[in-house]
Amino acid sequence: MKPYLKVNEWRIIEDSFDPERNEVSESVFSIGNGYMGQRANFEERYSGPSLQGSYMAGVYYPDKTRVGWWKNGYPEYFAKVLNSVNWIGIDVEIDGETLDLSAAKVEDFVRTLDMKEGTLSRSFTATLSNGKKIRIESLRFVSVPFKEIGAIRYTVTPLGDAAQLKLTPYLDADVANKDSNYDEKFWDGIAQDSGVDYASVEVRTKKLDFRVASHMVYELAASGEADQEFHVEAETHKRDKFAGLTLSLRAEADQSITLYKYVANVTSRDHEPDTLAGKAQELAEQALERGFDALLDAQREAWAVKWRDGDIVIEGDEKAQQAIRFNIFQLHQTYTGEDDRLNIGPKGFTGEKYGGSTYWDTEAYCIPFYLSTADHSVARNLLVYRYKHLEKAKENAAKLGFAKGALYPMVTMNGEECHNEWEITFEEIHRNGAIAYAIYNYVEYTGDSAYLGEYGFEVLAELSRFWEERVNYSERRGAYLILGVTGPNEYENNVNNNWYTNRMAAWTLEYTTEVARKLRSEEPEAFAAVAEKIGLTDTELEKWTDISERMLLAEDPESGVFLQQDGFLDKDILPVSQLDPSHLPINQKWSWDRILRSCYIKQADVLQGLFFLGDRYDLETKRRNFDFYEPITVHESSLSPCVHSILAGELGYTEKAYEMYLRTSRLDLDNYNNDTEDGCHTTSMAGTWMSVVQGFGGLRVRGGRLVLNPFSPESWTSLSFKVRFRGARLKVTVSGGKAIVENEGPESAALTLYGREIELSAGESVSGERDPQAGAPDETVRG
Repeated sequence: MKPYLKVNEWRIIEDSFDPERNEVSESVFSIGNGYMGQRANFEERYSGPSLQGSYMAGVYYPDKTRVGWWKNGYPEYFAKVLNSVNWIGIDVEIDGETLDLSAAKVEDFVRTLDMKEGTLSRSFTATLSNGKKIRIESLRFVSVPFKEIGAIRYTVTPLGDAAQLKLTPYLDADVANKDSNYDEKFWDGIAQDSGVDYASVEVRTKKLDFRVASHMVYELAASGEADQEFHVEAETHKRDKFAGLTLSLRAEADQSITLYKYVANVTSRDHEPDTLAGKAQELAEQALERGFDALLDAQREAWAVKWRDGDIVIEGDEKAQQAIRFNIFQLHQTYTGEDDRLNIGPKGFTGEKYGGSTYWDTEAYCIPFYLSTADHSVARNLLVYRYKHLEKAKENAAKLGFAKGALYPMVTMNGEECHNEWEITFEEIHRNGAIAYAIYNYVEYTGDSAYLGEYGFEVLAELSRFWEERVNYSERRGAYLILGVTGPNEYENNVNNNWYTNRMAAWTLEYTTEVARKLRSEEPEAFAAVAEKIGLTDTELEKWTDISERMLLAEDPESGVFLQQDGFLDKDILPVSQLDPSHLPINQKWSWDRILRSCYIKQADVLQGLFFLGDRYDLETKRRNFDFYEPITVHESSLSPCVHSILAGELGYTEKAYEMYLRTSRLDLDNYNNDTEDGCHTTSMAGTWMSVVQGFGGLRVRGGRLVLNPFSPESWTSLSFKVRFRGARLKVTVSGGKAIVENEGPESAALTLYGREIELSAGESVSGERDPQAGAPDETVRG
């Protein structure tokens, strides 16, 4: 089958129009700037399959929970990022007929996402039922340097004959979320207005009173002689939550009419409600004054900085190159770290699935990307986001009957749990471990130990209090147990002693006591302040040490494999390769009962723990577990392949590492799981970055040093990536078993390259050669 999207190093290109694939393309070609995002919907009217989506970061709605059977503890609502003002709309009428790609004959269709510059362009020729033939060319972007501005250049050219044109740019807030539980619309109108040179709307959410104001201004230009004038008539339109205007004019044959549309979208999160309309107008008029070309130049410059600090270059494999840049591009579009009230939804700004809420994906997968590609304040803000929700996390634990401790939610906007599936809401408590690990990961990478006394230790202590209450001691087994949980592998629910959950709980307790000792010794005032604030006692610290040392971590004595949970080896162990392909994906082909009884794993579980705590286990331990669990993993979670790729690379399974890299990196470009139409898998894209930098690059941080053990697949001529580390900006290039590390400054960096310790000053470079017989970075076991 011919690939639908062209392979190009810097662009995603669709060179034909297929209505059946349109919703997938709307996701893939989405644009955003961390403040707002826009699916790749058409500007002109389209009556075919489409998910119209414009989203504003942090603006959400508590949609009433809908479940078949209510259970105590269920959240009252599921929080959802709202489909907001449709600001891109431009209706086009030619000699009385409205342009609709679902009805017209479409030729020469090309849609291009330029990842280097952060723009979306589209061009096509359409023949309407009245016989009129026109050419459309559009370019749009949401500005990175001017975060509240979106700009469109839209050109209409009648072909062969002159035509009477009507162009209707508009703002429409009468929109709905496709994922609304009760088909409810979430917006009430406040005001709408239009004149011959502008349009504006202002709306509020029916709950929580978020407000959004949008203001549109425009320019109109025609091709031809510079002094040629053309007559335009303007007619204004407004109704509830809608404002626009129609521009009527005559275009000569082959004369191009270009509409420049500038829109400012502002919210009450950033401005006082009574100033919104005025602020939107002010910003839109400033955009008009700057002009489209100046805004576009600023956009290019802003993206150049992002690529300077975080590009990955793969030579010899264009599909792999395109894929990693697509993943990096979408991550930068989703989160900038400027606002510690924001987080990263699993679909970013590309769709509505999962509600745009915060999951454990952020701590487990996203933080490493931002640690290495941005100032450390960006990752710090992701941690501060959780700290600010600590009181809510304590309330969540109390709702389950706990006297103390914090249980962070599986899904949230404001710190309150809003997920409505019991086996996840109540049992997938491993998310606490990911949050503790993120604190450790941040401090290890940045050296910002002050974070522990300021925020981190308090969070760790409350997490440890939760684990203390959640475990129970078994006299029969002589160990602490954690019963009735769901691990990362959601294809097994309500199991006992999930290895990953137990392991991360024990590690959290151990790490918390380590931090307590460190603070008490090095920052006694900080320790005393936290201890007094939360009433921490030495008895608690001693209890945590006891639990961490005697937590059940079951291992099969014959194979040496860690048991995913009690009784796992009682299942029929049959590799995925022996399943009839017609049974895959099992989540679409099998009953839930059959899935739960099977051995098949949705995503890395035991292997996730071995990845997180890689310095605790030698290569042979990792190999035994990888060789057992990888063949029975179906990777029906987008978060699974990246972990397998990283561990495979560490173990020397280069072909498997490459296979899993392609699967994670091209998940949406190739629509592997047949679900990209409802949005791209944004948080797993951070895992894709990890599969390159931590997998093929072998990047780890150990004892304040950046450890590198890079290699590349045989099909790659070379691989290079950039990471920021404690003030240094390093470029790592690997080819043919040799690596060069350049410090592009301004600070020196402590490195370990292929086992050799180096102090690399700003402006210097160093080279090394990989010993194919040498172990991976984590072969030395700690503790």
